[in-house]
Amino acid sequence: MTSAPPSYELLPGAAVSPVILHVPHSAREIPPAVRAGIVLDDAGLERELDHITDAHTAEIAAAAAQRSAVTPWRFVNRLSRLVVDPERFPDEREEMLAVGMGAVYTRTTHRAPLRPADTDPEPLLERYFRPYARAMTRAVADRLAAAGRVVIIDVHSYPTEALPYELHGQGPRPPVCLGTDSFHTPRELLDAAREVFAGCGEIGLDSPFAGTYVPLDFHGSQPRVSALMVEIRRDTYMSEPGGPAGPGLTPLAAALAHLVDAVTG
Repeated sequence: MTSAPPSYELLPGAAVSPVILHVPHSAREIPPAVRAGIVLDDAGLERELDHITDAHTAEIAAAAAQRSAVTPWRFVNRLSRLVVDPERFPDEREEMLAVGMGAVYTRTTHRAPLRPADTDPEPLLERYFRPYARAMTRAVADRLAAAGRVVIIDVHSYPTEALPYELHGQGPRPPVCLGTDSFHTPRELLDAAREVFAGCGEIGLDSPFAGTYVPLDFHGSQPRVSALMVEIRRDTYMSEPGGPAGPGLTPLAAALAHLVDAVTG
């Protein structure tokens, strides 16, 4: 696995910006050594990538960064979440283990085998998950030191129709879902997000996906780190599954830029 490409990229923003746009699930790249451990044939793997990838979310974040008055920082996963999912807990705390989708997936979105059930996750956790977590932790620490606070905006998307792997897929699926954390999502951040995304359609809260990402070193202990997950329903900006982006991408990027501006000032 030593020949694998870098698994993440920190794209610098303004020195004074407290904002990190986190884009964990936008990529499709799988290193050959990791591909060898996946049991799907090539066509099946492409179909799974269509379903599981938050397609074009890196483009949305990039366009938002370009539009923002003060450029935010961007932390972007350059490998597919089928390599590791950097937003899962790497242990028994992760509820998605119930469907074979912990930090290292063994099942697909349709609950079919992705890797052998007895796959040892440790090599992938050591090679990809932990370095990613350490780098994101450093990025947050650096913003804290430079700006005195951090706002993590977690940029995701989700399919119009629930997939079998979803544990909470029976709830509302609005055009924009805001995921929150009781400690890290202050009211003013949530209110700002509701205001800027109001023109993109109905806004929901923590359904069909809840929570937001904060590195464990700060989670539940550092109030100067705030966070919000922005989940965008895919039919609002792209052809599903896995198709090209459409005209809806531009207003979503503009709304995200307005959110960056609102929380930067």
